[in-house]
Amino acid sequence: MSDVKLVSVNLLAFVDQGEVGTDPYRIDRDGSPYVAVGDGGVVLGLRLGDSVFAHAGDHAAPGACLVHPHDDARRALVGLACLGNRVTVRTGDAIGAIGAVLGKRGGGERVIAVFAPEVLVRLRPNDQVAITSRGQGAPSPRSDVIQMNIAPQARSLLGIETKDGLITVGVRTTLPNRQVGNGIGRPMAMWDVDLQVDAQHSAAGLCLGDVVAITDLDARTNAGYRRGWMSIGVVVHGASPQPGHGPGVTIVLSGPATSFLVHDEGAQHQGLTEERLLSIAGLED
Repeated sequence: MSDVKLVSVNLLAFVDQGEVGTDPYRIDRDGSPYVAVGDGGVVLGLRLGDSVFAHAGDHAAPGACLVHPHDDARRALVGLACLGNRVTVRTGDAIGAIGAVLGKRGGGERVIAVFAPEVLVRLRPNDQVAITSRGQGAPSPRSDVIQMNIAPQARSLLGIETKDGLITVGVRTTLPNRQVGNGIGRPMAMWDVDLQVDAQHSAAGLCLGDVVAITDLDARTNAGYRRGWMSIGVVVHGASPQPGHGPGVTIVLSGPATSFLVHDEGAQHQGLTEERLLSIAGLED
């Protein structure tokens, strides 16, 4: 129904600390140990528009990861938060500051929120924030395509339009299903998918905030292979040395490939910017 009215839900979250087990090492795809940096918590010096390969991090996201200490509440947080939702800092040195949801990370069940750099430096683990969640259940531009993880007013940020009955969108690149690693089989309303790519191949130039298309991926519920299907998403975190992991994509649309008109823009692609994302969050009802 195109006239469906969405409700907003206020969610409680806390700025993540990031965690390390008793053994600080992970093993990269060549079998060598490394210490993971930037996997959760507040990451400084990384912003939308930066290359996903430019920093020596592991799943590093451009902003702050948000969590909840109770499992069911944490899953609700991740499942309901959508790209473009407003995030309001409620405690700490940055109290009153406004940020915006960028996406989500399945591993650790975290929401990724973008803030201006001068706000990020004032955030501390366990600072309390409120998310005005809105977007899950919103009608899609086409009845055979599922929309998820994005506030309705944020579609314009990604250049998603409807023309001659098709969903049109410009992307940095189109990737095949076989390059999707971690996230396959997981519920896409609560997870992202990691791309098994590197800077030397089809993902050259891939940046945080870019829009990408993935062929033969049905991500309406739990992500999996489906011939003739297509999913569209936003790059929300950087690369990882781990096998099966890489730049993370939060899916926002999934349906038959024949319902989309995708333009591969390559180096001309203009991804999501911090300024535009924060401006949308500031206008939310």
